[in-house]
Amino acid sequence: MSEAKVALGRRLFFETRISVTGRYSCASCHDPARAFTDGRRLAAGATGAQLDRNAMSLANVAWNISFGWTDPRPRTLEAQMLKPLLNEHPVELGVRGREQALVAQLAADPDYLRAFAAAFPGDSPVTFRHLVQAIAAFERTLVSGRSPFDRYVFDGAHEALTAQAKRGLALFFSARIGCAGCHSGFNFGGNWRDAQGATGRASFANDGTTARTIRVPGLRNVALTAPYMHDGRFATLAEVLAHYSAIGARRATAGSAMDGADRRLPRAPFSAQETADLIAFLNSLTDPDFTAHFAAAR
Repeated sequence: MSEAKVALGRRLFFETRISVTGRYSCASCHDPARAFTDGRRLAAGATGAQLDRNAMSLANVAWNISFGWTDPRPRTLEAQMLKPLLNEHPVELGVRGREQALVAQLAADPDYLRAFAAAFPGDSPVTFRHLVQAIAAFERTLVSGRSPFDRYVFDGAHEALTAQAKRGLALFFSARIGCAGCHSGFNFGGNWRDAQGATGRASFANDGTTARTIRVPGLRNVALTAPYMHDGRFATLAEVLAHYSAIGARRATAGSAMDGADRRLPRAPFSAQETADLIAFLNSLTDPDFTAHFAAAR
């Protein structure tokens, strides 16, 4: 990490010349104003090809232990970057086969040549490997930790959360509702299970929408990242909670074992008041300074 690498990575993150069409960048799927998501149900690549997953937020991505919705193998941001850059089925940025042409194009730009040389002093600073490393360096600076929830918990600012949000917080961590069974830790995601269990799949769970295990995403800034779930099937947080409430209702009737559903899913339905309280808590995870800072950097 260095200031020069981060500055170069920020520029490359918004650079459309890295895509095969010249009109698409990393930020096309990861918009700072949307907490680095894109607002689409399913992400789309540079050629318009639709991906089979929703664009995941990059907030606090430096603390991820693995990356992606279904594949736990990429363990670094550098390894993860190769997928959108080089994927062919479907095409995302469409760089495969034109890596050297892209490097030559950037090296021919005097501003980029100076930026690469500052970030990677030495011979041949403009390389595909250095492009990947610079973008990863920028992504490691996408730190979100000043939401009302953070001010309440870490600063002791008791007025930062409303009474309703505090009720929602208590529900979120209750055994009956079960949200924290999967969404835990600083990012309200699944990372700690990777660290504790070291199984390679421990941060993945069945969310009741698919037979496959799916990554447990972090919930920071979740009010800004609609639509929701791995396939973007729900437009609002209320719809998400209705889905889990329905699972809770079925489990309350059928018992703890229900068609192989993840045992951490809710055990009972939510009342209308509980749903409203949970939404108030989830809204308290929004960090307006985070989105404003990086939107301005664009």
